[in-house]
Amino acid sequence: MALISCIITDDEPFARKGLEGYVTKAGFFDLKAQCEDAMELGALLTQQSVDLLFLDIQMPHLTGVEFIRSMPNPPKVIFTTAFKEYATDGFDLDVLDYLLKPIPFERFMKAAFKAKDYFDLRNNAGTVDYIFVKSNGKLEKIIFDDVLFIKGMENYVEIYTSARKIITHSTLRAFADKLPARKFMQTHKSYIIASNKITSIEGNMLNIGEFEVPISRQLKDQVLHALINQNR
Repeated sequence: MALISCIITDDEPFARKGLEGYVTKAGFFDLKAQCEDAMELGALLTQQSVDLLFLDIQMPHLTGVEFIRSMPNPPKVIFTTAFKEYATDGFDLDVLDYLLKPIPFERFMKAAFKAKDYFDLRNNAGTVDYIFVKSNGKLEKIIFDDVLFIKGMENYVEIYTSARKIITHSTLRAFADKLPARKFMQTHKSYIIASNKITSIEGNMLNIGEFEVPISRQLKDQVLHALINQNR
């Protein structure tokens, strides 16, 4: 069973310690680090990527909600907060769960299993090599190995394959959840690429055949690190 890599971020040492104990007891997490605030977390995420953040909402300088909204491609999140009124602040952020402090272990495990189910489903997508999308009034079969990159345009995405371009109604974030994580990565708030289709990298651009795809400044270190280490 693949472990879920995670980071705990909370400005309260006692809260971090409690979550650390819960994460260890759960048995299917790989705790990579603990951070005191969003600034420290942001710096850490430029050096390594993780699957999941246990993230406090109310923190100095930058709240957890503000931090996630500032990221073009954040990890999945379980928010924690001591204030019930803040529990829906990030409702539009597609987070996995909200935990209200003090957090009972039983309630933590409910969120933990929700995360496990999500990542099991996403990782098992790699055993299926295609999906169907609705385009121009019919269902189109998209074979993952044919995809070069995906471009998001508000509520639509353009899927560029080796032979054609297909447009379907979806947000880029929702479409990303249908893709096998081992084959695709987000390089920009508007682009997801098939990592094995990259032919060269020049500055802030990826070359995929005849196409150029941008890498955002925020994601460049993370993307380059993943590409360099993907076969190790």
